[in-house]
Amino acid sequence: MEISASLVKELRERTNAGFMDCKTALKESNGDIEKAIEYLRIKGLATAQKKSHRQTNEGLVLSYIHPGSRIGVLLELNCETDFVARTDEFQTFGRDIAMQVAAAAPVALRREDIPPELLERERALYRTQALEQKKPQNVVDKIVEGKVEKFYTEACLLDQPFIKDDTKTVQALLNELISKLGENIKIVRFARFQIGQ
Repeated sequence: MEISASLVKELRERTNAGFMDCKTALKESNGDIEKAIEYLRIKGLATAQKKSHRQTNEGLVLSYIHPGSRIGVLLELNCETDFVARTDEFQTFGRDIAMQVAAAAPVALRREDIPPELLERERALYRTQALEQKKPQNVVDKIVEGKVEKFYTEACLLDQPFIKDDTKTVQALLNELISKLGENIKIVRFARFQIGQ
């Protein structure tokens, strides 16, 4: 099947993927742009997983100060080479994630970084709420697990919906960047400062 340049251009605009990647995705999906987007997302995830073992000894420390100077964020974002650290895509991603931290106030980077005592306190609260509503025990357990999942999407940076496009999580956005730049990239740590806290 012959893929038109206009179709490739549309897919590139929607995904920011490279020209050849878009062309391949459209061929694989017989010109269906929605299937091509899904193909690129899957490919990006696979690429990110393949690169996850590679060392990330370069990168940047980025800062974001919210207007009004009452909230500030420092973020360490690492990659494999200094060349990638200096690209606009890498730096824009870092600034966006620092802004995400300022706006969404995550507690931790990943689920496993949540302090166990905080997680147990949340579970106990959700269980008490469900029992006060006189729910059956088997339903209580499901309610608690559902609320814990929702807690993760609020408290863990990588699980949060991205503030500029809530159809993607921060992790999905990171996977797309890894696929696009061809290097392992890691959000290493962040610190959020707010006046009075």
